[in-house]
Amino acid sequence: MATYEEVKDIPNHPEKYLFDVRNESELKETGILPASINIPLTELEKALNLPEKDFAQTYGRAKPAVDAVMIFSCKAGGRAARAANLASTLGFTNAKAYAGSWTEWQAKQS
Repeated sequence: MATYEEVKDIPNHPEKYLFDVRNESELKETGILPASINIPLTELEKALNLPEKDFAQTYGRAKPAVDAVMIFSCKAGGRAARAANLASTLGFTNAKAYAGSWTEWQAKQS
């Protein structure tokens, strides 16, 4: 599991990835986590299977290596856990969920 402190420090670690798997409408309502890449959970498997060039063109960042630290966030942690499990199933070895997700982030930012 990823912690609030780890997620807060993501902008200082360009080698790590923070994926927000909420839907675009949710992001508009609440805001986004700094340095996060939005890939809704329903699109995640397709995105992680994209060729490197297509991933970079679509998301503005290099596709993560199989051993890259990948942190997944959602609203309250459920979809983040499913996303981390999916990434692991696809062969990514350092995928983890941010259990507190947006709910914890927002509470600690206030």
